[in-house]
Amino acid sequence: MRAAAILLSLFLSLPIIGLLLPLFWGGGQPLSSSELGEIGDSTLLHLWNYVLTDYVVTTLLLGLGVGIGVFILGVGNAWLVANYQFPGKKLFEWGLILPLAVPAYVMAYLFVDFLQFAGPLQTILRESLGIHAALPDPRSLGGAIWTFSLCLYPYVYLVARTSFLDRSAHLMEAAETLGYSSVEAFVRLVLPMTRPAIFTGIALALMEVLADFGAVSYFGLQTFATGIFKAWLSFGDRMAAVHLSLMLLTFVLLVFYWEQHNRSRQRYALGNTISQAVIPKRLQGAHALYASCFCGLTLFLAFVLPMLILLHLLLSEGLTMDPRYFSWLKNSLGLAALTAIVAVICAVFLAYAARLSQSQTLRSMNRVLTVGYALPGAVLGVGILSFMGLLDVAWFVSVSVGVLVYAYLIRFLSAGLQSIETGLTRITPAMDGTAALLGAKPWEMIRRIHLPLLRRSVLTALLFVFVDVMKELPATLLLRPFNLDTLAVATYQLAADERLAELALPALSIVLVGLLPVILLTRAISKER
Repeated sequence: MRAAAILLSLFLSLPIIGLLLPLFWGGGQPLSSSELGEIGDSTLLHLWNYVLTDYVVTTLLLGLGVGIGVFILGVGNAWLVANYQFPGKKLFEWGLILPLAVPAYVMAYLFVDFLQFAGPLQTILRESLGIHAALPDPRSLGGAIWTFSLCLYPYVYLVARTSFLDRSAHLMEAAETLGYSSVEAFVRLVLPMTRPAIFTGIALALMEVLADFGAVSYFGLQTFATGIFKAWLSFGDRMAAVHLSLMLLTFVLLVFYWEQHNRSRQRYALGNTISQAVIPKRLQGAHALYASCFCGLTLFLAFVLPMLILLHLLLSEGLTMDPRYFSWLKNSLGLAALTAIVAVICAVFLAYAARLSQSQTLRSMNRVLTVGYALPGAVLGVGILSFMGLLDVAWFVSVSVGVLVYAYLIRFLSAGLQSIETGLTRITPAMDGTAALLGAKPWEMIRRIHLPLLRRSVLTALLFVFVDVMKELPATLLLRPFNLDTLAVATYQLAADERLAELALPALSIVLVGLLPVILLTRAISKER
């Protein structure tokens, strides 16, 4: 089992090798040092002279803006929900995580359609109120920051809310008895205590921003993700795509390291506090109104309004259905189900092998595999295509879904692996020892004891991987076989053709599937209460 687990881990690491090998290997032959330097210098020089500055500046500005946006929305809503009683709190408590079900590229299409010059908002302003001043163009960096902030703030909201509930209530009370106002106590005491958790949520949101292609391409932004697609598909420049992928991977790994570092600091911070239940304060008058308006406006803009726009677009088509819809739906459901099953089987095998062997090597390799969720789909696709190109088997992509499922497996295995590992930690080693004394073999032990106890973890892993695959766009665009379109690809292509009314049904289907894990989260929140 140990040898098989190591081989599986190495197999899932091949795309990284595919990104590095082209730097030292060309045309099936090793490159000499002079050839290597010439190719590398020319490619990097071309990127630096023409596109690299725009990619770096745009990516940094987008990340900075989204980081500020998700901080304001996530921390603000979490603080109000965790510490105060006001009208609508029970609704906002779970409703504020609903935007997680809306992919960023779907939000981008709806945002632009609603705010553009010919959209519903400006049309109403002109015809009903006589206001002819045009609003700023939504297809801009500011529009992208606004869209990503509304989609991704739940990452910060969830971790910040949990951290606010876990904090020591008596410390807040002590600060107030020393003369600090509620705002001063929050800024000088609570915020520093919860900073690691908040930074973890921001890091998760930033990794989603760096990995996105559909939204940034629709907004016309020059980021690393759009540059990778342009270099590979438009110009056929493999070396440029590889260099850009490695640069984007460097950004992502830095954010990933930041997220992991803050998680360790979060455990340290929480381990040195005395837990005491928070007694929410009841807000009255204007303060209650402001709190309800802030949470309500966030929920309306991030979920209710997009759903209303989708339903309006669907009804504007007279409920007609594209004849290709069922083909898109079948492809999406089939790929998602197949990947989820394979991912859970691999996750159970890897987690169980590490538990049975008590091997630190396997535990470390399992930790390395969790980096997969941080790999952007564009980087993953280029790595796989590059590796297959060096082996002269890239044609296989056009005839089989196996490569696509392989990419999904690398990207989303971590979701299943973490769920299974969490479930295994709840099964005491004494239970394994008792089963062994009774003569149970390892496979019999997992079949008759562990799998029944892991049923909830297995179902959760299946669900999360299934939903993630349904929403994945960049890897699908690069690696799908001919004549195989999914709901995500169809939505992207219809948006690129400005056929926004026709994308309503596939986009709504993706959102409805994405609501499944959100429902699980809302149930968990209701149990916490």
